Amino acid sequence: MKRIKILPVIFSLIALTFASCSTPEQQEVDSGSIIIGHVTDAHSWHIADYHGSDGEEHVIGINLPIILIDEGSLQFFSSKHFHHGHDVYQGKKHTYALVGGGLVKEEVICVEPTDDESKALLTTHDGTSYAAILDGEGNTLKPVDLSITKTAAAIIIAVTLLSIIILVTAKKYKQRAGKAPHGMQSLIEILVLHVRDDIVGPILGHHTNRFLPYLLTLFFFIFFCNILGLIPFFPAGANITGNIAVTAILAVITFFITNLNGNKHYWKDVFWTPGVPSWLKIFPLMPIVELVGVFTKPIVLMIRLFANMTAGHIVILGFVVIIFILSNTLGTAVGGAVSAVSVLFTVFISLLECLVAYIQAFVFTMLSALYISMAVEEPEEV
Repeated sequence: MKRIKILPVIFSLIALTFASCSTPEQQEVDSGSIIIGHVTDAHSWHIADYHGSDGEEHVIGINLPIILIDEGSLQFFSSKHFHHGHDVYQGKKHTYALVGGGLVKEEVICVEPTDDESKALLTTHDGTSYAAILDGEGNTLKPVDLSITKTAAAIIIAVTLLSIIILVTAKKYKQRAGKAPHGMQSLIEILVLHVRDDIVGPILGHHTNRFLPYLLTLFFFIFFCNILGLIPFFPAGANITGNIAVTAILAVITFFITNLNGNKHYWKDVFWTPGVPSWLKIFPLMPIVELVGVFTKPIVLMIRLFANMTAGHIVILGFVVIIFILSNTLGTAVGGAVSAVSVLFTVFISLLECLVAYIQAFVFTMLSALYISMAVEEPEEV
């Protein structure tokens, strides 16, 4: 009976998708702009579009603060002045615009309308051309951008929600001392024990308690951000761990914790690797290889998390966008027919991404624990 009740819901979703493809005025779908616009960062948080009574398309979004340091002066204004990339903002000294044509990552750059040959021609989203100021080497001059972007805002939201969950759970433990965990306590306890007993403990041994707080924070942050990224509506939906700057910072933190806690045996293995011929140590081939390995480990952490989460978002968006592409090129009938298959594949990939969200948090935490273990282990522990 449950399956029969679910069928009307599925067919209703497919019918709504078909109806959306059957609008009287077919518009060309820029799939690249849609996908790249979702997986990259931005200076405003786009939520939805709608057609008003005036027949024009309007954007629902959240304007984020723009913070710039340009030629020593601090400038603070809202991204609403850019009108989603279709306008420019006149600052104290220069004009600022979102440039990139909607196909690449949007950046706030310093521009000035001029025909000077020492300036480069750039184009805003609405096709207006400006000339960006160049330095002596021909590079575009940009102000120092300290803006609260979509990714930064999403991190603040994620950390706030995660902190509330952890603090409320800790309070419940105090209130229910000696009692079995209940509700959210059960989920958090399962995850904490899983990280401690199945990931960190077997790798770090008696060093577990020393590094457990960091590794627990790492696991919960990555896992929570991954899950939020799969929820397609505000305040979730931002591709936090699909931003290489975020994964780079996490990898750098692991890098410093690993190497600052490295003992003399760890550094001896790097610069005087045991078990290899002396001429390889003196050459010095092996020290170079080992030293390169010290820096490639965090790079592997950074790229693995970034690539896997970004790829998942691109695949999901690809299945959705293909409906409208086929509807415009082959007709609404074909688009409607393909939508049934596309929706099913989208649901399947979304469920798979839930598993990937956990696996990537697991792998990042496990490899971080492994790198730290290699740095703090003693010879008798090998």
